[in-house]
Amino acid sequence: MHQEGRAAPGLPRLLDAVLSVGADLELRGTLQHIVDSAVELTRARYGALGVLDAERTGVSDLYTAGLDDGARERIGRLPDGHSGLLGILVQEPRPLLVPRIGADVRSVGFPEGHPPMDSFVGVPVRVDALVFGNLYLTDKQDGTSFTPDDLSLLRVLAAQAGIAIGNARLYETARLREDWIEGAAAVTTALLNGGTYDDALMTVADKARTLSKAAAGIILQPTADGGMEIVAAATGPGDDAADFLGTEIAAGSPVLDQLLGGEPVFVDDSATDDRMTTAVRTRFGPSMLLPLQSGGQLIGTLALPRRPGAAPYTGVERLLASQFASQAALAMVLADGREARERLAVFEDRDRIARDLHDLVVQRLFATEMMLESTRRRAANGSAAVPGMDELLGRAVDELDSTIQEVRTAIFALQQPPADAPTTVRGKVLRETAGAAALLGFAPSVHFEGAVDALVPDPVAKKLVAALRGALAAAHRRAGVTAVKVRVDAKAVLEDGREGVRLSVADDGEGEDGGRGNAVTWQAPL
Repeated sequence: MHQEGRAAPGLPRLLDAVLSVGADLELRGTLQHIVDSAVELTRARYGALGVLDAERTGVSDLYTAGLDDGARERIGRLPDGHSGLLGILVQEPRPLLVPRIGADVRSVGFPEGHPPMDSFVGVPVRVDALVFGNLYLTDKQDGTSFTPDDLSLLRVLAAQAGIAIGNARLYETARLREDWIEGAAAVTTALLNGGTYDDALMTVADKARTLSKAAAGIILQPTADGGMEIVAAATGPGDDAADFLGTEIAAGSPVLDQLLGGEPVFVDDSATDDRMTTAVRTRFGPSMLLPLQSGGQLIGTLALPRRPGAAPYTGVERLLASQFASQAALAMVLADGREARERLAVFEDRDRIARDLHDLVVQRLFATEMMLESTRRRAANGSAAVPGMDELLGRAVDELDSTIQEVRTAIFALQQPPADAPTTVRGKVLRETAGAAALLGFAPSVHFEGAVDALVPDPVAKKLVAALRGALAAAHRRAGVTAVKVRVDAKAVLEDGREGVRLSVADDGEGEDGGRGNAVTWQAPL
């Protein structure tokens, strides 16, 4: 009875805390609510929830209460759970009550700038019987030490926190799965609705990058010598996709052997993993390389690298990305088949033009030949003057002129590109720069800012492409050009404050004033 009487005053706070920790379905919000509720429940001065890493040997993330921004800045690097009382809880996940931190031999003290702390209480937080992290509290607000009653209240809260974390994880997984399913459906729709195969590669790379929160979405395809080469790259702000294009994975590399076997490759740190051999690996941290397969054959690889120091991919993210890659590979094969059928239609149309040349133009040329032959024979018979000679020759010349015009028209029709030219703004810009590369001798670098395809309407896009074509032609005419940079900014703010799109083309060629460096800017409101 005496014990019940002591616990009763804390029950209302415990009920409030239990209700509070389950109020948020977002995982990060739930974790912060748990810390705040624990501090309020026990009237502690400081609190923290340390989330364990994948190996459960240290703390990968720390949610705190009671520390303002200034205190966090003074502390600097937060504890990693490898030593001290926090390390004890990681190694031996059992409730821990320490009345005096300084008197406990397991304590390793505090780093410079850390606020002084006296008493400590900690409990593990389990989700589905596995330790998710540990809940730590230090110092009561009234200056007293934590009691066994505080520890009991905290254990009940930790049990409820485990349930809340499990629910938040389920919600996050369901939402993440929905995003990936919608993304895969959007990619399939985009690929089958039109556009070239190169556009299809960019669509897959860009959508996968967005869904996975990666620094880049990269597509590699097999090379003739058995390796793989980057053929498409979608990057975020600060990166140039052209930096990655052409990078190769050599034949025989461990990564390639695994991909050829149909297995995905998951890397915690691209810069230090010996399996990664490309020159760009030092720019990234956690990465996924997912095989794009069709009919048991590897048609490409989808690489999704994150920034150095970013969170590793979770098991759920790896599974969803692998499923996305499987569906994207099927859509790419279907899009390639559609493009092949359209190319066949173009070839059939050119065959028709060739038949027209044979049936119309050649026959007219033959008739003209006969007319001229008749004239030649009359002249050969010794006639001094043949009535109608001028008219006959005039008709022959007219027919030849008409025939020449028709031949030119036919040749022009045969020289036109197939009907599957890029339909997106991004695709049209990349096609222009690719065409300029043949004349310049190198590929211009291209950077896109904002949702170019969604924001730039077709009339503005036509003017933008025309301006780009003119700027690239001007760069080609300049002497000493070794680099051209193209930038399309769909989030530009014009001088009058309106939103617009801005095209910038810069090269290092000789200018009219004799100096080096030229820049062309075109912009239009949206």
